[in-house]
Amino acid sequence: MKNMFKISVFSAFILGMTVVSCGKDKPLSSVNNEVTTTTEGNSFQVDTLNSKIEWKGFKILKSDNTSHFGTIKFESGDVTVKDGKLESGKFVADMNSLTSVDLKDDAEQLNKLNGHLKSGDFFEVEKFPTASYEITKVSENANGDYNTLLDGNLTIKGITKPVQFNANVTVNNGEVSIATEPKDINREDFGVKFQMPLANGVIKNEVNLQILIKALEKK
Repeated sequence: MKNMFKISVFSAFILGMTVVSCGKDKPLSSVNNEVTTTTEGNSFQVDTLNSKIEWKGFKILKSDNTSHFGTIKFESGDVTVKDGKLESGKFVADMNSLTSVDLKDDAEQLNKLNGHLKSGDFFEVEKFPTASYEITKVSENANGDYNTLLDGNLTIKGITKPVQFNANVTVNNGEVSIATEPKDINREDFGVKFQMPLANGVIKNEVNLQILIKALEKK
């Protein structure tokens, strides 16, 4: 029972840290309808082997500094470049690829955790196999360490809300690179809640996400 409680609480913690699947269901709320991007320009395809989402989350039980981290791979994605600049893009993540990097050396615990997270208790990856972020506006950012400001729609667990990222974007020799600034997302905004008693008292609501994209020009 003690081990089961430990796995369940840790499962809840990862639940609060991950981009969740949207599947084929229609997004439910808060879509950013002010879309200024187009698909005019040169098309680029996301290199799924060299692109990923990095997540980090925090537990508040015993120590505010305790964190765990992992990755999610992309299933597909497309980027449009117009006049040498990023014009639009949509990225679809494969929720079956969800994994915790900090547990990579403990195969038993990693397999238990990943299996539990992908079950009907949490992400229901059979019903919701993907997650997505679609860019709705691209703006130049003259200040700070990031050259671009991305507005877009982030879909989590069938709920779509506008989310803005600072990003460094480069377009060079048939390749587009996008690296967003790590950003905190409130998991409860997307309905990511865990009902186990005391669970929300040991995991923080904030999820830190970073999107890393490499896209190659379609020939």
